[in-house]
Amino acid sequence: MSRPIRKVLIANRGEIALRVIRACRELGISSVAVYSTVDKDALHVRFADEAVCVGPGEASKSYLNIPNLIAAAEIAGADAVHPGYGFLAERADFAEVCAKCGLTFIGPKPEHMALMGNKVRARETMEEAGVPVLAGTGVLKSPDEAVAAAKRIGLPVILKASAGGGGRGMKIVRDLSRLPQTVETAQAEAQAAFGDGSVYVERYVESPRHIEVQIVADCHGGVVDLLERECSIQRRHQKVIEEAPSTGLSDELRQEIRAAAVRAAKAIGYQSVGTVEFLVDGDKFYFMEMNTRIQVEHCVTEMITGVDLVAEQIRLASGEPLGHLDREHKARGHAIECRINAEDPVMFSPQPGTITALNFPGGFGVRVDSHVYGGYEVSPCYDSMLAKLIVHGADRDRAIRRMRRALEEFVVEGIKTNLPLHRWISRQPAFVEGGYDTHFLETYLDADAVRSVLEEHS
Repeated sequence: MSRPIRKVLIANRGEIALRVIRACRELGISSVAVYSTVDKDALHVRFADEAVCVGPGEASKSYLNIPNLIAAAEIAGADAVHPGYGFLAERADFAEVCAKCGLTFIGPKPEHMALMGNKVRARETMEEAGVPVLAGTGVLKSPDEAVAAAKRIGLPVILKASAGGGGRGMKIVRDLSRLPQTVETAQAEAQAAFGDGSVYVERYVESPRHIEVQIVADCHGGVVDLLERECSIQRRHQKVIEEAPSTGLSDELRQEIRAAAVRAAKAIGYQSVGTVEFLVDGDKFYFMEMNTRIQVEHCVTEMITGVDLVAEQIRLASGEPLGHLDREHKARGHAIECRINAEDPVMFSPQPGTITALNFPGGFGVRVDSHVYGGYEVSPCYDSMLAKLIVHGADRDRAIRRMRRALEEFVVEGIKTNLPLHRWISRQPAFVEGGYDTHFLETYLDADAVRSVLEEHS
């Protein structure tokens, strides 16, 4: 049954908060920003219809403070909550509290978030649904169990946190004698990062591509995919550049992966937008995880499909059917996204400080999603991402040329950023040819490349 949404509290900050505000405004829905004392002068506070302070700069006392967020929604008279990405976006308990308080959670059901948030249960569910998974185990009960599994699967293997994500708690093991100690280290890291020390073993793929499929599903049983994204350029398991569509897939493999993603969503009765992620090893692919939220890189999908994913997310939460989305989608050209971070371009360490000068690129086919401005103080309290540069071209070659031009126009002064790294990547033959994998940076960012990046930065 349709339940119209009138006013949305955005339980987030930065560019994603602005993105939701824009979607709400175009849908005729009021928006309520929340902010910490550090963010009192942030753009999402200025552009929302209303704003409520939810605590001090420390995220645990503001953006992660569920009672304060619910109180803000009640004070503002909001009837829905959008979690954005990060913070509480995949916390099933937050979605449950919202529902108990009569607030529409703009996202999937809590049980789907909980299921996909547990990597072991997610693997088991996908295997039952006929979605390929890598050889692996359930939660390890002892280091000896890990050794037995590694002997069965074959080295190398990777240890992963059951409740994990973002590369935390992940350990690659190539020497069987080191496995017991590595299990204990991974368990300790998982416990510290997620409050859950359970880990499991999986076969390690040496040179995979990281491919994800955008899913949109309504509460009436309708599920559609909006094509795939290539996310293989990473550092420390964190995405740096994303593009759509992928250039590394045959048409047959592309269709198989998209069909598997739809099958995965249908198997759990998923509702809302979501992303099913896969590792591709040659002509084989394997389920990795499902992200039950809007992704940072959703923009490249929007550029090649013409679909406003955040607006669709809001529509679906109100109970509307897929409608115009319930059809086969084909890519319109090619899109590339660069994550521009306040960080050292080689060491990747965060670089907080004041932006003294700023120029965003523009022109045909160029989009910048950002929350920063000249004079903006980049806080050490939060994620270092400053902006997302998204370019679109009729084909990949033209998109890359546009990417280079836009990166040249992009100016951030006062702090270090990874702009020189992006400019360097855009000129690398392996990137231009599209034949890269998840080890791109560790393979090509050698001493000479580091020197080149640093010289550009200076």
